Amino acid sequence: MEPTARAEELRALIRRHEKLYYEDASPEITDAEFDALMRELRTLEEAHPELVTSDSPTQRVGGKPSARFQTDLHNPPMLSLDNAMTEEELVKFDERVKKGIEAGSPEYLTELKIDGMSLNLIYENGKLARGLTRGDGTRGEDITANVKTIGSIPGEIEWSSGWA
Repeated sequence: MEPTARAEELRALIRRHEKLYYEDASPEITDAEFDALMRELRTLEEAHPELVTSDSPTQRVGGKPSARFQTDLHNPPMLSLDNAMTEEELVKFDERVKKGIEAGSPEYLTELKIDGMSLNLIYENGKLARGLTRGDGTRGEDITANVKTIGSIPGEIEWSSGWA
C-alpha cells in the first residue's frame, strides 16, 4: 500500500480504537495490538516526514477526555515516553521535548509502565484536592469522588509549607 494511504488508514484505525478505549470504555484490541499500530505509524512518519500532520496520533498523548466527567488542566502536562524501548528512543523523546519548550532544561519523573489508568493526584496543604486521569495529557477527567473511595490512596499526606 502507498505510504500516504497507509498513514491515513493507520490514523483512522488508531482514532477509532482510542475512542473505543478512552471514551466508550469498550476496547476491541489489546494494548500490544494498539502499540503495534502506533509503532507502524510512527515508523512510517519518520521515513516520510512530509506525512506528519499536526493532528496525527503520534503528535499527542492519551485520548480525548470523556464527556461524562468534568475536566481540569494538568499543570504541568502529563507527557508520555510513547513506549520508549531503547536508549535511542529516549534520546528522541528528549529532543522532541526540548524542541517544544521555550527555555530551560526539562526535568523528568519516570516510572515503570504498568498497564492501567494514569492518575494525577493533587494535594493542597497535604489534603487530597483532585484526582485527574491522563486524558489528552493537557486536560484530564476529574474523578476525585471516585479516587476518594480507593482505600490505598491517602486523603492526607505529610506536608510542610517549606516544600516547593
